[in-house]
Amino acid sequence: MKAITRLSAATIAAAAVLAGAFAATPALAAGTAHAVFVQTDNVKGNQIVVYDRSSEGTLTKAGVYDTGGLGGQLEGSVVDHLASQGSLSYDAQDNLLLAVNAGSNTISVFGVFGDRLALRQVIGSGGTFPVSIAVHEGVVYVLNGLEGGSLQGFAVAAGRLVPISGSSRALGLGSEGPQFTHTPGTVVFSPDGTQLIVTTKANGNDVDVFAVSPGGALSPTPVVNPLPGTVPFAIVFDKQGDLILAESAGALASFQLRESGIIDQLDVVPSEQIATCWVVEARGHFYTSNPGSASLSTFQSSAGGQLLTLLGDTPTDGGTVDAAASGDGRFLYVQTGAAGIVDEFSVAAQGALSEIGSVTVPGAVGGEGIAAG
Repeated sequence: MKAITRLSAATIAAAAVLAGAFAATPALAAGTAHAVFVQTDNVKGNQIVVYDRSSEGTLTKAGVYDTGGLGGQLEGSVVDHLASQGSLSYDAQDNLLLAVNAGSNTISVFGVFGDRLALRQVIGSGGTFPVSIAVHEGVVYVLNGLEGGSLQGFAVAAGRLVPISGSSRALGLGSEGPQFTHTPGTVVFSPDGTQLIVTTKANGNDVDVFAVSPGGALSPTPVVNPLPGTVPFAIVFDKQGDLILAESAGALASFQLRESGIIDQLDVVPSEQIATCWVVEARGHFYTSNPGSASLSTFQSSAGGQLLTLLGDTPTDGGTVDAAASGDGRFLYVQTGAAGIVDEFSVAAQGALSEIGSVTVPGAVGGEGIAAG
C-alpha cells in the first residue's frame, strides 16, 4: 500500500484493472534465492542468463531467458555497448527484474521466482535507446539515451508497468560527439525517492536533479549541477545518504544532495586508473570499474562523506564494466565486456577482494546489465 500512495488517480485506476485481470495468476515462491542475473545485450536478440550462487560465491548457470527484444550498440563503443549503469534492475519489493532492450526501444518485465524468470510484459520505453532503469517503491523511471535523451515514468501494477501520465521529460542534450561518451550515463532515485538524478557524461558534464511529486511525476525542469571536465557517469549512495559519483576522467567523488537539488562536493579522490565509469557498494566499501585499466579500485567512505583509498586496485578480465554485489555484500560480480566474462570475487569485512572464479556468458561480448540477490 505504501507504493500506491505515490500514484496518480489515473494510474491507480489502471492498476486496479490490471490487478483484476491477473488475479488468477498462480502463486509461486518469489525472490532471488541467491541468484545472479546477467544481460547479454545481444543485438540479434537480448537475453537474461540466470546463475545460481553457491555458499562460496561461485556461479552455475541455471537458465537463459529471451527478453522479447533486441540489444543495442552505441557508435564507438567496444566493451560497453550501452555505456551506462543500471540497464538491468531488480525490484526486490515487487520481485521483478526490469531489462532494457536498447535496439527495440522497449523494456522487458520479468517475475522472479528463485532462479527462474517469467516474462510478463514488453513495453515501449517512451523514447529511443533505453540505457538505465531506476525503481523506488512502485515507481519506475527509464532513461533513454538517444535523440537528446529522455525520461519516462511508470507505476508498478500487478507485476507490470503502467505509464504515468505527464511523466515524460526531454533532457535536450546535443548530438555532437561520440555516442558512447555523449549519451546519458545513469538514472537513480535519491534514498527517500523524492529526487531523480541523471548524469550526462561528456554531453554537458552535468548531474541533473529532478524533484519527484507524490504522484510520481517530475518537476518540469531539473536543477543542473555542472562538473566541468569530470565526465560524470555512475551514482550510488552511502549509508549517510551522500551521493557517490564515478567520474570517467579518473576519480571517485562524494557530494551532499540538498533538498533544493543542488549537490555540494565533500571529497574527491583520483583512481589513478583509466576510465573510472561504474561504481558499486559492498560491505561499506565502494568499487569502481575501470575498463581502460582492466581493474577494480577500492574506496572506503567515512562519516561526513570523506573518501579514503584503502586497498588499491584489483585486476580483472578485459573491459571492466557493470558490477553487482550480493544482497549480503559478501560477493562482488563484475562484467568484463571484452570477452563477455563475469568475474567473481569474495569481499572481506575490511573490503579486500579475492578472486574466486569466472564464467563466460554466452552471446554477451560488450554486454552490460547485472543484478544480484
